[in-house]
Amino acid sequence: MAPPRASFETVTVERVTRVYGVTRALAGVSATFRAGEVASLEGGNGAGKSTLLAILATLSRPTAGEVRWGEYQMPDDREAIRATVGLVAHEAMVYPDLTPRESLALMAALHDLDDRGARIEASLARAGLTALGDRPARTFSRGQLQRLAVARAELHDPTLVLFDEPTTGLDARAVARLEEDIARARSRGRIVVLVTHDDAFAGRVADVRITLDRGRVASVRRAAG
Repeated sequence: MAPPRASFETVTVERVTRVYGVTRALAGVSATFRAGEVASLEGGNGAGKSTLLAILATLSRPTAGEVRWGEYQMPDDREAIRATVGLVAHEAMVYPDLTPRESLALMAALHDLDDRGARIEASLARAGLTALGDRPARTFSRGQLQRLAVARAELHDPTLVLFDEPTTGLDARAVARLEEDIARARSRGRIVVLVTHDDAFAGRVADVRITLDRGRVASVRRAAG
């Protein structure tokens, strides 16, 4: 049976702190992420970007403060929230000996999706991977692996899509395809949050640019227009 799905148009972070031993990765961060917008999390190494992304993905919990996915919260609504989150991690995180069809079939089974075959084929087509659908992922380039990771993250039609340093190791053509993927997610009313060190990329895709510095929000800039 498929897990319940949460329905929300905002993710709200209020005064979130995350401490690891004596290290304070986040120190009272507040932010709101909205449907149909792309938000970039920027800043130097150790600024707290990936920690915040992990909390949004429900992979980590705040030491203090509150996160709400609409009216839903962890841990009470864990299954409902996780059924609506898609994550494209820094590494592709795919089984190297599985083909794209097999990787997507596994994800479809985990989410107990209906019409699995049709979903998988449509996802492969959007990613430009139909012709490579039966090749093991270990034979793929970095760009091809990224396309598979995006296809897997979007297979279950998530409300919240998260990207961790998505341009790393990509050539210009692969970055352009990634920008198309992000624009499509925005147009479908998804909440998109990405961590990046790539200022030019963030400038092209983000509606809201949030800069973190030593675990705090240093600035929030909205795109002109």
